[in-house]
Amino acid sequence: MTEYYAPALEPAATAGNLTNLVAERAWFEPERIMVSRPLGDGWQPVTARELEAEIRATAKGLIASGVQIGDRVAIMARTRYEWTILDFAIWFAGGVTVPIYETSSAEQVDWILSDSNSVAIIVETPQLRDAVTPVLPAKVKNCWVMTENVLSQLAYLGRDISDQEIDHRRNSINPDSLATLIYTSGTTGKPKGVQLTHGNFLAECGNVVLGAADLFMKPGGSTLLFLPVAHVFGRMVQIGSIRAGLHLAHCPDVLGRLSQDLASFKPTFVLAVPRIFEKVYNGAEAKADAAGKGSIFRTAANVAIEYSKALDAGSVSLALKIKHGLFDKLVYSKIRHGLGGRVEAAISGGAPLGERLGHFYRGAGVRVLEGYGLTETTAGATLNLTTAHKVGSVGKPIPGTTIKIAEDGEVLLKGPIVMRGYWQNDAANKEVFTDDGYFRSGDLGKLDDEGYLYIVGRKKELIVTSGGKNVAPAVLEDRLRAHPLISQCMVVGDNQPYIAALITIDSEAIKGWITANKKDGATLAELTKDPDLIAVIQTAVDEANKAVSRAESIRKFTILPVDFTIAGGHLTAKLSVKRHVVQKEFAAEIAELFA
Repeated sequence: MTEYYAPALEPAATAGNLTNLVAERAWFEPERIMVSRPLGDGWQPVTARELEAEIRATAKGLIASGVQIGDRVAIMARTRYEWTILDFAIWFAGGVTVPIYETSSAEQVDWILSDSNSVAIIVETPQLRDAVTPVLPAKVKNCWVMTENVLSQLAYLGRDISDQEIDHRRNSINPDSLATLIYTSGTTGKPKGVQLTHGNFLAECGNVVLGAADLFMKPGGSTLLFLPVAHVFGRMVQIGSIRAGLHLAHCPDVLGRLSQDLASFKPTFVLAVPRIFEKVYNGAEAKADAAGKGSIFRTAANVAIEYSKALDAGSVSLALKIKHGLFDKLVYSKIRHGLGGRVEAAISGGAPLGERLGHFYRGAGVRVLEGYGLTETTAGATLNLTTAHKVGSVGKPIPGTTIKIAEDGEVLLKGPIVMRGYWQNDAANKEVFTDDGYFRSGDLGKLDDEGYLYIVGRKKELIVTSGGKNVAPAVLEDRLRAHPLISQCMVVGDNQPYIAALITIDSEAIKGWITANKKDGATLAELTKDPDLIAVIQTAVDEANKAVSRAESIRKFTILPVDFTIAGGHLTAKLSVKRHVVQKEFAAEIAELFA
């Protein structure tokens, strides 16, 4: 199959905008709990009526501060309650939200604010204010700080603005109006501003919510949002939760608070990037190894995978059911407990999850629904559902979306979720849209006979060896990262006679290995040359190579003494490797692999 269309569950909007999601919920269900905000070690519920009132008050402050209809207002902060209030408040004021990652450099902030012509910015902390102040363009008239009671500040500033002014501005917005400018990660050059309209989000969130109604509209359902709301994936779930009336909470500190917040809020589903699921799995395996129970964990993992595959086959043997029930008590229940105890499913996006992990989590009682999309498609363009799920695929098209596979294998997309175009960049727009209106994703994929999409690689990341062999690095990289000791990796070999890889070590997982192998005192730099560690990593490489032909297999690798990080500039906010950065920084190591 080369083309598949999924009929829309919610037709493209011809009137209205995103503010209606809040206003209508407050009108029809004023006492419904919509959001919970942090309160000490617990949560303070916020009703639909209270949510709208706070958004309106905040919007009035923006108007009093000079924000006009169509003005761009930037938000630079981690995922937190104020982000959602401010996002909707900007729309209530008639403005356009410009998200900026809190990890962005001063140069990136300067570019985004200047290119978008933003008139104001809200940053999370005084430290961020101090960092961005030197690069604020003259047009930016206000810089507010979230942690300095920004919502109260704005409410006070807007005390004289009437509700009629708010309603006038709301009513001036239609589905074609610009809702947000989201700048691409810039893995291959200068970030481009993706123009997403109110209609884009209404189509995306409406069809996702209705398509995955058992998650978003589950009675008593809830989700804890910990991915960056600055990323379109997190943004979609934020808006989708409001659209569905799903109880929403935020966790700004993944490293410091996620476990605690999961335990106290107890969401029914979560969303994450594959690296989070890899970390949970690898962490559990490392913990089991440290306790001398590694073999039990790996047996349990294999049983979970076998059980999931048996479900697909339509027949689970009695013996397998017994083994699965035993390990459910010993292992799987602990995995679910670590996610809060109520999670039944999770949505994964941003990168390929890998079939093995998909089967493991499903077998462990947490179905991970893999999807696929881009900023340019308002997040998800495809999604697996609990009712229509194929492990290893990224699902069928979001209702209302058409997917076509070009002759060269590129995934082409069309539908109301596709962006208006790049901001002030006609050249880029001509490059990414076909003559018949399809968006060129830049990804390579295939459709099966039922319309399920499989992503096989990134077109621009395709490695061509000197022998003319085309190699999609994602297949190898996904398998390598499944090993508990491996943190990140990057496959190289363009215009070279064979394929090689740069590999980094997980700083937490290696501690248990060091103890178990009596390597106490050894530095990571020393361990990169340690024959025992090299032998272990070789097993991971051998396992990855099973997925490809000999011509595509990794012949050499090197272990780097440092990890790829966001702070180091090696990773984007969604943990994708910036290949051009890594290639430049580790040029000598790459050259040595082919010496």
